[in-house]
Amino acid sequence: MSADTNPAARSAQMSDYESQTWHTLNDHWRRRNNRHGLPNWASSSLQRSGEFAFDVADRVKDAVPEVVKEPMRRAGDTVSDMAMRPAISAVTGLLDLVNDWALELNDSTGVETLARKRGIQINNFKELQSQDLKVCDRLLSQNTLKWRTAGAIEGAGMGLLATVPVAGSFAAMTADILVIQVLSTAIATRIAYSYGFDAKDPSEQVFIQRLVRRSFVAQATKVKPLRDAARAAGAIKDRVRWSPKLRQDHRLLAALEKLMQQSGKAGAAVRVQDVAKAVPYVGVIIGAGANSIALGNVAADAQRYCQTRFLCDKYGIPLPEALVIDPEDESVMATVKPD
Repeated sequence: MSADTNPAARSAQMSDYESQTWHTLNDHWRRRNNRHGLPNWASSSLQRSGEFAFDVADRVKDAVPEVVKEPMRRAGDTVSDMAMRPAISAVTGLLDLVNDWALELNDSTGVETLARKRGIQINNFKELQSQDLKVCDRLLSQNTLKWRTAGAIEGAGMGLLATVPVAGSFAAMTADILVIQVLSTAIATRIAYSYGFDAKDPSEQVFIQRLVRRSFVAQATKVKPLRDAARAAGAIKDRVRWSPKLRQDHRLLAALEKLMQQSGKAGAAVRVQDVAKAVPYVGVIIGAGANSIALGNVAADAQRYCQTRFLCDKYGIPLPEALVIDPEDESVMATVKPD
């Protein structure tokens, strides 16, 4: 059944803002609809992305576990390069900040308090479902931009730490993936609360976990580039001259050398020490870009989904076809998901 059934009658019940938003959402879901009848973030391809994805997503807690933060502290004690110790200390502090974000975002009273500050008199966040959509949207002003920025900051810090030879690389990449899972869950949860949906309800957890799995897949694309950068950083550390093997084994170093040659004086040789100094910035760029996109997409998708659900529930409109969950896909989730 199409979500556009008798659109004139539906729109007549909506405010101008709601009607305009509804048409924008409908256009979006039409474009996102794939051949399985599901949007990309809810498709069976993500559901089949592997047992590890399910395992990580299902173990995400409301805050960053201490087991994630402790390796960072140990890395700060073992890194021999004194210049990197402040970076590790900063990343450890960033994990504590992420912890605070997650705890705050998963608390529905934060939405209730913000609503009252905006002059919306409610006793419980669920009462937001009776408000105009514009009221709920205003509770999330610049939400996507905020989380794209947060993702860039977190990714930059982790990307920098990932280039620390031995001590930082594994700890950073492991923590980075888990932190993004925690934040993805927390962001989607806060957005659900902002539209009056109880994110702790098992029926609402379905879409949140799909968003988390999507962010996991997005994270996976940057693991190899970060690992390559970390290996290059280890190979070039303390080197005083180039060798053909160094260039051959680490294409990143050869590419950086050529880039720095092009930006410097014509014909001038680039010292291996200068390239070594540039390698951490590669990790920063990879981490910042990937995490900014991952969290920005989670925020945008969660808000569009909740806006759509809000209007469909409020006005008795069928969900767009792109959001109709196929029972077979749910059974796949049940069989793939580990015990």
